[in-house]
Amino acid sequence: MTRALVCPDKFKGTFTSIEVCAALASGLRDAGWDAVELPAGDGGEGTAAALIASVGGDWVEARASDALGRPVEARFALLTDGTAAVDAAEAIGLWRLDPEERDPLAATSRGAGELVAAALAVARAVIVGSGGTATVDGGAGALGVLPPSARGRLRVACDVRTPWEDAASVFGPQKGADAAAVALLSERLAALAALLPRDPTGVPGGGCGGGLSGGLWAAFDAELVPGAELVLQALDFDEKLRGASLVVTGEGRLDAQTAEGKLVGVVAEWARSARVPCVAIVGSDALGAEAAVELGISRVIEAEDERALAAAARSLASA
Repeated sequence: MTRALVCPDKFKGTFTSIEVCAALASGLRDAGWDAVELPAGDGGEGTAAALIASVGGDWVEARASDALGRPVEARFALLTDGTAAVDAAEAIGLWRLDPEERDPLAATSRGAGELVAAALAVARAVIVGSGGTATVDGGAGALGVLPPSARGRLRVACDVRTPWEDAASVFGPQKGADAAAVALLSERLAALAALLPRDPTGVPGGGCGGGLSGGLWAAFDAELVPGAELVLQALDFDEKLRGASLVVTGEGRLDAQTAEGKLVGVVAEWARSARVPCVAIVGSDALGAEAAVELGISRVIEAEDERALAAAARSLASA
């Protein structure tokens, strides 16, 4: 039986990676293929869930604050190896705010720090998924609530390679900042960088989560790691590539940031290295066929919902 690896990211704001994976695998199986489900993440929302699915663990409930300081019920993953995985977006995610509430000038990363502190109380080390936040405060809010014992116990999974100094210009508009707000946020980041124990300017990945990753690196010696590679290693993706005839990946929007460390780009790169064809089934394609091929994606298919995802995978396998 022909075997495909199904390894998508979430469709942001629509479907989790687990839901996308199930729909794609269903379509492949309808066409007579063996589909291996590997829901994944790259340091954004869903990274903790992907790690639970791959290495095992349990969810732990905790109280935290959202990006506007309101109390929320959040959770982190306590993994079987004694480490914890925290998605910063679980507390301070953009998804928690209504569009009219988005204001990175007012938003704080404090809630992410509260969630990480709760995880540190029960785990020997913490993986922090830094993406998907509503904040551009350089992690200032989080740094103020983390205990000194956090030093040397944090690994930050970065979903892009954006440096600290570009966090405002790259992510600010996505989070509700106009041009004036972007300029002010950039000034704030520069001022904060001058106060931190280490200067995060220029550090690849330091801009993730609106600078949360760079702040943790500078203040607590956190290790910054490519999030997609961290998750794929946990999934033993390279081993599972052996004997596979196809890799099917996907995300909500294929665009220029896909090549900056996002899961789909890294999956395609690994598949190309193993000489396994890779197809991306996405919500929307803003990249184009030529750029996709340069990433190692042989074909891009757009699909808007779960039924369309399954149909696209079924049609792909039949062809």
